[in-house]
Order: sequence, then structure tokens, then C-alpha cells
Amino acid sequence: MSFAKAQELLKLAMMATRRSGVSLDEIMEEFGCVYRTAQRMTEALEAAFPQTETSEGEDRKKRWRMPARHVAALLSPSPEELAALSNGIAQLEQAGMLQEAALARNLDRKVRALVPPEKGTRLAVDEEALLEALGHAARPGPKPAANRDVDMAIYEALKGPFLLRFPYRKRGQTKPVERIVAPHGLLLGVRRYLVARDIAKPSSAPLQHFRVEEIEAAEVLEDSFEFDQDFDIRRHAEKGFGSFENAAEYGDVVWRFSPEAAAHARRFVFHPTQTVEDEPDGSLLVRFKASGLLEMCWHLYAWGTAVEVLQPERLREMVHQSRRSFGAFP
Repeated sequence: MSFAKAQELLKLAMMATRRSGVSLDEIMEEFGCVYRTAQRMTEALEAAFPQTETSEGEDRKKRWRMPARHVAALLSPSPEELAALSNGIAQLEQAGMLQEAALARNLDRKVRALVPPEKGTRLAVDEEALLEALGHAARPGPKPAANRDVDMAIYEALKGPFLLRFPYRKRGQTKPVERIVAPHGLLLGVRRYLVARDIAKPSSAPLQHFRVEEIEAAEVLEDSFEFDQDFDIRRHAEKGFGSFENAAEYGDVVWRFSPEAAAHARRFVFHPTQTVEDEPDGSLLVRFKASGLLEMCWHLYAWGTAVEVLQPERLREMVHQSRRSFGAFP
């Protein structure tokens, strides 16, 4: 058996440790193979691991399953996997998601505790080299201020789900007003917004956005609630350019990047819904639908005179009066 085939067999064994096991369809999807190849892989699995069990799932498809204890001894994290986990923890902290970062750090400790001592030192050295090469061992830059108690309260409320109570002061208000909300999700970016329904308002009212950094204290209530059935945090996030979303601003956005900046701009994904179009003169048109004009301004300023806003007109007015010529692109 080739080294590559051995790796695939071990990967298949890992898949078979799932509670529901693994089916031929899942094998074909994961390995990009045809039906007969998937069958041969299950035959190899049964030959290498006699403990493999077969059963028929609810979909009446045959599934292969193996108790995890029979393959655990063969599994050891790679330096790349450990580096990815460390990087993920750093990214969570950078985003101000302290509770999730703490949970991921606990997982990291458990994984490392399972690594045999004779492999631990070598893995640590390789992981450190990878992190330094990736530039994430110590990532600089601004990040949202975080209040651990507030973050934990939001986390518990979302997990429940439970109602959340906190004092909140909107811009223009001199004193905070107590709010009781049904939290539906978090939008992460330069600023963090809690997407929630204010229960003091009619159920038909749109979900509101509360700046997490403006919440100084929060209390999780015992009352539960049901999420809005039509709400999807990913679709909701796509309505904004960054973490801010404003229905009144939502609409078509069109930017033209100069021929000199086009190749560089093509390497960016400015928005999940974007389309790009090459112009005859070498410039690049980027189109998408979103709101959050101020956050667009912050980003577009870094492109200086290399970008022109075609739509919306209000964004064009905000950007063009502040454009400068810079010696490099973002």
C-alpha cells in the first residue's frame, strides 16, 4: 500500500468513528472518487480494522462504523493542525470572542495532553516555526475592547436561548435605558453588534443591533424564547459590508478600480455576493449589494485615488472628497 493510500485509509477510519458512521455517498464526496472505488475503500477498512461494524441507517443506506478507541492510538496531531488550532484561538481573541477562545484553548490543552511525550517536543518546535512563518504568533492590530462578564452572559443567553437584560445608551441619550432582548446572533468586525429583538417592541418590529462595547453589564434571565424561524445569521450578515447593517442604506454598490490596482483588487473578496467585471481599459468593476456606507469609506480610503465609487451616489460623495494618493495598496 502506498503512503498516500495509507493516509486515505486512516482518514476513512477517522470518519468511521462518527456516531452515525460513514456511508458510500459520504466517501465519494470526501475523496472525490467513484462508487466502485468507495466500495474498495470500505473493503480495505474492514481488512485493516476487523472491529469495523456495518449497519443500515435511517436512509436505508449501508454505513460503516468503528469504535474510536481502536483508531485513537494511530492518531497524532500534525504541526500544521496544532498551528491552525493556535491560530484559530488567536483569531477568536482578536474578534473579542473570549468565551469561545477559552473553550478552544481547553480543547487545545486536551489534544496536547494526548500527544506521546516523545513526539511532543518535535511537534512544539515545528509548530512554533510554522506560527512564526505565518506571522500569527503575535498578531498586532486593533481589536474590540472586551468585557469578559458581558461576553459570557451573551454566550449563555445565545446557548439557552434565554432573554438578556442590560442597560444600554444609544447615541444622543444622556442616560442608559434598561433593555430586555431575545439575542439571535453576533456580528463581528471592527465593532461587534449583538443582533436581538427588543421584547418591549411589537414582534413584527425588525431585529435591532446593539454595540457590544456599549454594554457594561448584562444579566441572563431564566425566561427562554424561540428564535425567529426565518432568521439566518449568515444571510443577515451579508446585508452589511462590515459588522454594521442598516436597512435604509441597503442597495447596489459599484466600485471601479484603476488598471494599476485591478490585479491587486482581484485578490480581495470585498463581499460574499460580489461579482467582478473587466473593463476594456484594464480597470475592474466590483458589484454587490450591502449597507454600511461608513465602513465602506474606512476601507476605500486605503485605496486612495485607485478606486472610484460609481454607486451609490451618497457613498461617492463621502469618499471622493477625502481621496488621497498613496504609495501602496492595502
